[in-house]
Amino acid sequence: MSTKIRTTFTILALLACFVSIVPPLIGMAQESVRPPEGQEAGGQQTGGQVPGGTLGNRSDSELWRQIRQGGSGTVAGGDPLAGVLIQSEGDNWRAIRNGPLSRYGVWAMLGMVVLLALFYTLRGRIRIENGPAGILIQRFNVIERIGHWLTAGTFIVLAITGLNLLYGRYFLPDIIGKEAFATITYWGKWGHNWIAYGFMAGLVIIFVMWVVHNIPNRHDVVWLLKGGGLFSKGSHPPSRKFNAGQKIIFWITVLGGLSLSLSGWALLDPFQYHMFGKTFAAINLLGFNLPTDLTLLQEQQLATLWHAAVSLVMISLILAHIYIGSVGMEGAFAAMGSGQVDLNWAKEHHNLWVEEMEDEAAAKGRSSAQGAPAE
Repeated sequence: MSTKIRTTFTILALLACFVSIVPPLIGMAQESVRPPEGQEAGGQQTGGQVPGGTLGNRSDSELWRQIRQGGSGTVAGGDPLAGVLIQSEGDNWRAIRNGPLSRYGVWAMLGMVVLLALFYTLRGRIRIENGPAGILIQRFNVIERIGHWLTAGTFIVLAITGLNLLYGRYFLPDIIGKEAFATITYWGKWGHNWIAYGFMAGLVIIFVMWVVHNIPNRHDVVWLLKGGGLFSKGSHPPSRKFNAGQKIIFWITVLGGLSLSLSGWALLDPFQYHMFGKTFAAINLLGFNLPTDLTLLQEQQLATLWHAAVSLVMISLILAHIYIGSVGMEGAFAAMGSGQVDLNWAKEHHNLWVEEMEDEAAAKGRSSAQGAPAE
């Protein structure tokens, strides 16, 4: 059995173990915390009466219905939300976060890993078809590489610490112990909050450096129709500095990162912004009927759900980017490693960009020759 097939089966075996553990744990998280109908939390039967005899021997159904639906009373000063005894949206928030959001997030990430493993098995590593030329061409300068690694490095740390907050409590305490888990989670949360600023700085750098190269053009249509030449040998669609696939990753990173930054900022400075209410108001101009009179607590709940959902989507897609930039394609890592790539690799994957660089170099050579003093 070849090394490639053994590696693939190992990955799939690990995934099978993970799949058998995580979904049941997520299912446990979805169990209701409310006691059965007519029974108090301690197990005492109430027969439909108000627990504890707060209202005597009767149950004012209308009063409790209003409380359960988020009706508010009056409070002496302070936050008006203090008059709300039960914020029913909290149940919805918990059900979505521990239910569909967590479940589909796991399947999205595992699905991407399985697809990449299958792609590696069937296609193998994408080699330089004509072999390395031994001639290097500068692809990315120092500033570009700093921007890339600042964004990539902080994103990986943010992804790990964020996934721990979403999934870690279901299985890590049993593996490393509750004290170790509490310590890791505590410092991970602090790290998540502060490293986020580095991620924002990286986004600014790569946007400024590369936005001009990521404007869609007609070559991108051809690239997409041919699947980038990734699924067959000898097929290399024309491409400038960034191909259509890289442009998709760029805009997902920039726009998704901006969305994460805004929702994350709202979570770092809670109960201050009506971000979703204003966004829904703008969307309603297109004919929708989304609620705009959201309380600040509802804003926070939406921010946590949105932050987690966008993060899970980005993690799943970035896994493919990491694969192609490392083991998936020969010569690709050098672009962000040393900043120099082999000339044959560049011609196969970014031929129009190579032609532009060669024309620039030729123009500079002619200019230098014309400006040189006569012997």
